[in-house]
Amino acid sequence: QVHLVESGGGLVQAGDSLRLSCAASGLIFNNYAMGWFRQAPGKEREFVAGINWSGGANKYAASVKGRFAISRDNAKNVVYLQMNSLKPEDTAVYYCAAHKSPQIGALTDFTSWGQGTQVTVSS
Repeated sequence: QVHLVESGGGLVQAGDSLRLSCAASGLIFNNYAMGWFRQAPGKEREFVAGINWSGGANKYAASVKGRFAISRDNAKNVVYLQMNSLKPEDTAVYYCAAHKSPQIGALTDFTSWGQGTQVTVSS
């Protein structure tokens, strides 16, 4: 069974940085693309960033492009989300997800999810 555990969230001020981590188990990690999503209060969950199996390709939501960076360490079964220049609108619960294929395909094909980690950005 796939198990994804996020960590690294917290309360920061606007302009600060945070790095989220997601430790994966129960899967052959380097066989799958990974992603980060977020859900703010009263809003639907939205895609933030995705990375393919090797780390050689990634994809970002327009709202975070240039500020956030996704990476992975296949030796450690961990995917990261480096978040810089944080804004109050980045406040959300951030979820790690595993895709069902090695490449970043349809967003609906992220099929395994972690429990989430809260990120709160104060103005």
